[in-house]
Amino acid sequence: MLETKLVSQLKKIIGKEGVLTAKEDLNAYSYDGTTTWAHMPDVVVLPTTTEQVSQVLKLANENKIPVTPRGAGTNVSGGSIPIKGGIVLCTTKLNKILDINKTNLTATVEPGVVLQNLNMALAKQSLFYPPDPQSFLGCTMGGTVAENAGGPYCVKYGVTKQYLLGLEVVLANGYIMKLGGVTVKNRTGYELVMLFTGSEGTLGVITKITVRLLPMPPASKTMMAVFDDMAVGGQAVSDIMASGVVPAKVEFVDNFVIRRIEEMTPMGLPVEANALLLLQADGSSAAVEADSEQIIDILKKSGAKEVKVAKDANEAAMYWKMRSGGFAAVFGAAHTVMAEDVAVPRDKLAEFIHKLGEISKKSGFFIQFLGHAGDGNLHPSIFTDMRNEEEFARAQKTMAEIFRAAMELGGVLSGEHGIGLEKQRFLKEAMDPVAIDIMRKIKGIVDPNNILNPGKIWEEEGV
Repeated sequence: MLETKLVSQLKKIIGKEGVLTAKEDLNAYSYDGTTTWAHMPDVVVLPTTTEQVSQVLKLANENKIPVTPRGAGTNVSGGSIPIKGGIVLCTTKLNKILDINKTNLTATVEPGVVLQNLNMALAKQSLFYPPDPQSFLGCTMGGTVAENAGGPYCVKYGVTKQYLLGLEVVLANGYIMKLGGVTVKNRTGYELVMLFTGSEGTLGVITKITVRLLPMPPASKTMMAVFDDMAVGGQAVSDIMASGVVPAKVEFVDNFVIRRIEEMTPMGLPVEANALLLLQADGSSAAVEADSEQIIDILKKSGAKEVKVAKDANEAAMYWKMRSGGFAAVFGAAHTVMAEDVAVPRDKLAEFIHKLGEISKKSGFFIQFLGHAGDGNLHPSIFTDMRNEEEFARAQKTMAEIFRAAMELGGVLSGEHGIGLEKQRFLKEAMDPVAIDIMRKIKGIVDPNNILNPGKIWEEEGV
C-alpha cells in the first residue's frame, strides 16, 4: 500500500482523473491476456505527456516503488502483471499519431496508438506497416515494441525490430533519452534501439516510436489448403519455403479451432479437416499469379487434400478473420488455458508436430496448436483448471516437455510473446549463463534500484 503522501504527489503530476486507486479500477489492471496470472497494483497512473512519465519515474525511483509499464494488456506472457504491486504506468492515453511521412516512408507515434488505428491511417495514403500481431484490434504500439511482436506477415516482412528507426525512452531515473532517428541507415554506436526492443518494460518506458513503412502491395491472393494429417501440413510449409518462393503469410490452424470457429461464426469451413494452411501471396499482379501457381502446385504435391483460392477480397478477409479469431476460440475452451509460444527451425516443423502428438499421448492432455507456420512459430495450448492442483501441476510438467522438445530441435522458448512470468523458470535452460549475467548487468546499469517491471524475464536470485 502506497503512502497517502505519494498518491497525492502522483495526482499533482498527472491530475486527479489520471490516478486510479479504487479497488474496481485496480482490478482491471491486475491481469493480462494469460489465464494463470493476476496481482493487484497499489495505484494506476495514466500519463498524457512524456514529461509526466518522467516525473512519475523520478518519484518512484527516489522512493524505490515498483513500476510496471503497461499498454492494452493484450500480452500473453504475464509481462504486464504488477507482481510486486506498486504503480502500473499505463500509456494508453499517449495515443497520438504524430507524423506520417509518405516521402520518407516513416511514421512517428506515441506508445498508446492502437495498431489497427495506425494501419487505417496508413491505408488512406496507400502505406503499409507489416508487423501484425493477432491482437492488432486492441494492442498498442508501445506494447508491440516492448515485446518485439510478430504476426502472420512476418514470414515475408519480418518482426517489429526490422521496422524500428527511433525511440524516445524514459529511464528509471526519469531521464528522457532519444535513440536512433528517421533515417533508414544509422550506424552510430551500439544499436541501443534494439536493446529496448523486446525488453518487456524492464529497461525504460517508451514514449515515442518512429517506424519505417512500405508502399501497400498492389495485389494479393489468399489460399486455403486442407490436410488430413497435421504433420503433412507442416512438411508442406517446409517444402514451400525450400522452393524459393516466399509467401506473405503461412498460417496453421488445427481441427479444434476450425470446429470452434465454425460453431461461433458459421462460414462453411471444412470441419472434418485435421489441419488447414492459410497462405497469402502479395506483390505485383504478375508476381502474385506466378507465386500462387507455384504454391498451389507444391501444396498438392505435398499431400494437400484440397486447395481453395479465395474468389474475392471478401472471402479472403473471411479466411483471415477465422485465423485472427483463433486465440478467442482457444481461450474460451477451459477455466485455465496454458497458451504458449515456441519457435523451431522451419525444416523441423513436421518433426515438432510429431513430438507434440507423442507428448499429448504420454501426458493424457489434448494439445491444441495454431501458429505462424511460415516462420516455425507455433502456439501450443493445454486446457486445464488451476483450481485442481494435481491436474495443473501435470499440465505445467507437460508444457515444460513441449518447451524442451522445441529446444532439442534447435528452437527457442519464445518466438514473439516474450518471457515475462510464464517462461522465466526455463530461461537458464535456453540461454548461456554468461548471456543472462550480461542482461542482469545491463538492467543494473539503467535501473539500479530495480523499479522497472521487477520480477520478470529471469528468476530472482535466492528464489
